[in-house]
Parts: sequence; C-alpha cells; structure tokens
Amino acid sequence: MSHVTNEQLDRLLEQALLHDDHGALARRLDALAQAYESGEMSRSAIFVLAAEEWRQAGQPATALDRFQSAIDDGGEVPVDPRSGIADTLFELDRPDEAREVIAAIRADRWNPATALTVAETLAAYGDLDGAHEWATEGVRACPPGSAVRDSLLRIRYRIRLDLGLPEDDLDGLLDASR
Repeated sequence: MSHVTNEQLDRLLEQALLHDDHGALARRLDALAQAYESGEMSRSAIFVLAAEEWRQAGQPATALDRFQSAIDDGGEVPVDPRSGIADTLFELDRPDEAREVIAAIRADRWNPATALTVAETLAAYGDLDGAHEWATEGVRACPPGSAVRDSLLRIRYRIRLDLGLPEDDLDGLLDASR
C-alpha cells in the first residue's frame, strides 16, 4: 500500500479500535510508513500516528523513535512531533528532558494545535503555570471560530480554575463560542 487515502487510514484505525490491539496497529502503521510513497497525508503524519499507537501499546521507547522518524522525515504534520516526544518523556519520568524539548518548540515557530498539545501535557504533569502560558499564547495565535481555538479556550479556562484565577476577557470568548 504505497499510496494511501485518509479513508483507508480511517478504516485501519477503526479496525484496531474494534480489536483494541494498539500494538498490531502500530506495527501496521510502521510498515505503511516504510512503504509509503504518496497519499493524502505525509509519511511524517503516519509516523506520528504510529508513535501514538506505540504509546497506547505501552511501548514509549518505540514511540520516541517514531516521533523522531517523523521529525527526520520532515513532512507536514498538524502538530509538531516534538510535543509528542515531550509528553512521552514526561511519561518516562524524564521531566528535565521534556522541558528542554518544550523550550526548543517555543524557540521555533509553532502552531496553535502544537500549543494545545503542549498545554495539555504540562497540565497533565502538574505545570499549570506553563500550561496556562501555552494555552493563552495558543488562543492568541488562533483565528476566531477554529476548533483548536475552542479547545484551547476550554483547557485554558480549566487551568485558570485550578490556579484560582478570576475570569478574564479570553474566558469570555469561551462563552461566545458556544
């Protein structure tokens, strides 16, 4: 399967979910990425999908390799694969390395979807101030009405509640988006 459509990938993902076998799906995605020539998404995006499945299968070290493969491939991806590396490093109890990766992302160009992923990761691992900063910057970088913006507004609001912060103008945008 050297040419792949999004529909084919969706079917593959659905089958794996039905069978609850993330390892099998990860292996299939790995094979697909290796043989991939063209399609509606990049090889890098397939490596990211494989990495997430390896994480779900309890293989974080293999997931790190696949996230790195996505970076090395250099193809277009919706979310910077380094955000997956950072999350996996936190999972492996390597927070200093994870924070270094997040700092590298901040130093480069990032998109709102990456900001959302980093904010979710930082919130999950207890860095609410860092998560708040990423969510706020992500909201400010988003065009109005986008699904990512709404997700950023929601996580930002939850973080602000956890931090005991009062509502602000950006919180008001969450009410307006409903």
